[in-house]
Formats: sequence, structure tokens, C-alpha cells
Amino acid sequence: MSNKPLQGKRALVTGASSGLGVDFARELASRGCDLVLVARREDRLAAVRDEITQAHGVSADVLAMDLTLPSAPDELFAATEGSGKQIDVLVNNAGFGTFGEFADSDWLSEQRMLQLNIVTLTHLTKLFLAPMKERDYGFMLQVSSIGGYQPTPLYGTYSATKAFVLSFGEALSYELRKTNVRCTVVSPGVTATEFLQTSGQDTTLYQRLAMMSSEKVARIGVKAMLRGKPSKVTGFLNAWTVWWLRFFPRRLQAALAFMTMKTRSDKSGDS
Repeated sequence: MSNKPLQGKRALVTGASSGLGVDFARELASRGCDLVLVARREDRLAAVRDEITQAHGVSADVLAMDLTLPSAPDELFAATEGSGKQIDVLVNNAGFGTFGEFADSDWLSEQRMLQLNIVTLTHLTKLFLAPMKERDYGFMLQVSSIGGYQPTPLYGTYSATKAFVLSFGEALSYELRKTNVRCTVVSPGVTATEFLQTSGQDTTLYQRLAMMSSEKVARIGVKAMLRGKPSKVTGFLNAWTVWWLRFFPRRLQAALAFMTMKTRSDKSGDS
């Protein structure tokens, strides 16, 4: 495989101001891909743009917007494909989780998460898929989680959103099998990003032991995308965990997930 398989192409990366989004952008730029970086924090996006353009000699545009707003996908499409900026790679990375028992959670936070993790992702996929199919070329990388493979108490709604992404992405991949458009779902485990800080969870022993770097996760995800794989779980430990979970009853899966997510400061009880 050429080291520059995306030379001269353009990728749109959501959630590109930190964590996996930054590393997806770096990985794509290292392969010659120009970028459109999208997130809420314009100052951080600008810093990422400056770093990447200097390091890799690609062009990068910054679009600061709140992707939890229902109007955001249409606005983003209008600012790119609608303005003549062809998008060859769509990386649906933006997303967040909320930690704690569902009964005690803030509904507005849950609603924003559902909008971003499911509705925005699906709408962006719908919008950018049409021109990709018309050109018969393109890549879509949907970011799920190993939490999408099992019910996860204390992250109940988050893991449910990632189960949607996993099922949706794999189904779309099959639908596109006779085209030159590829859809890949990447499912990381615990990754060294701002996710836990944003969700409000203290790091557990399991998470500290299993944590992967975001650089490695991004590299694995992009390689799987370029190879046209329907889905990819990152890291041997995560892949092994997902494999053996299928042999456990669903209730036991939930109990095991609760044990790995529960922190000392969490007062949630097992029902």
C-alpha cells in the first residue's frame, strides 16, 4: 500500500479539536489528505490546523459549529460540498458520554448526546453519501465503541448510541458492497482522550490497565477504513473481550460491564 493513498483527497473530521479527532486528522494528513476540521472550539481547531499544515504540507479548513444543533448537518454540508469543496472521506468522530445512573442523569445532557451520537452522525452520513455514490468513490469512518457490543450500566444511553452506530455502519457497509464507497466502523476501548473527564467519571483500575493511546487507535481505524473493512475493534484485549462476551448471557454481560465501570466514588448499587 502506498504511503500516500489519499494524496489530493479531502477529509472532513468532526470532533477535531481534541483526542481522537486530532489524531484522525494527523493520520489522514500524513497520507496526503487535505482536511476540513469541525468542532465547537475555534481556537483549538486553529491550533490543530496550524500544527498539521506545518507538519504535513496539506491544506486544512476550520469550521467552528455546535453539532448538537439539528441544523448543523445541513449547514456543514452547505459549507463544504454545497460550496464546491468535495469531501472524499467523512470521519464521524464527534460524540460524548454521560456517566451515572440514568434515573439521576440530566435530561438535557442526555438529549444533546443522543442528538450528536445518533441523529447528527446519521444525517451527516445521509448528506455526504449521495455525492460519494454519484462519484462512485469515498470513505466513511464511523466511530463506535466496544461499549456498543454490550449493555453498559452507568453508561446506559451512551453504550446504546454506540450500538446504533455499530449496527448502522455495518449494515451500510453491506449495502455499499457493489460500489467503490466504503463504510467502516471502528470500535475503540478505553482511549487516552478527554472522554472520561467530559463524562464525569473517575478512572477505574480496569481503565488504567486497558487504556490505549489515541494515536494508535486512529492509525488502526484509518488502516481498516482504507482496506474497506466493515468494522474493526482496536487492540487485542478489546477484540478478545468482544469475542468472548458473545458466550455470556446478556444479564451477565451487564453485570460485568457494571463491575468494570463502577468507581469508588460512585454510590450506584447493583439492582
